[in-house]
Amino acid sequence: MNKKMIFRGTGTALVTPFTHRNTLDEKSLRSLVEYQIKNGVEALIPTGTTGESPTLTKEEHARVVEIVAEQNRGRKKIIAGTGSNSTMQTIALSQHVS
Repeated sequence: MNKKMIFRGTGTALVTPFTHRNTLDEKSLRSLVEYQIKNGVEALIPTGTTGESPTLTKEEHARVVEIVAEQNRGRKKIIAGTGSNSTMQTIALSQHVS
């Protein structure tokens, strides 16, 4: 594939909200996605560079991306962060979100 991907506009690295019990706060994440869309972002970036992504389990990471995709419903581009300190985990995360 020799297509160039061109990104224009604003993309927001989304924080991953947690409850006071340290579990993923799905309701707040969905609200955050809606807030970003309503305020004009062109791309949503879950599990990006906000700092908490390296501490997520693989299951949490996958669920964050799934929630953002579900809530987005194809309205905006999604650029899922897949970076890790482990090459094998980065490959696995990249394969999961593609």
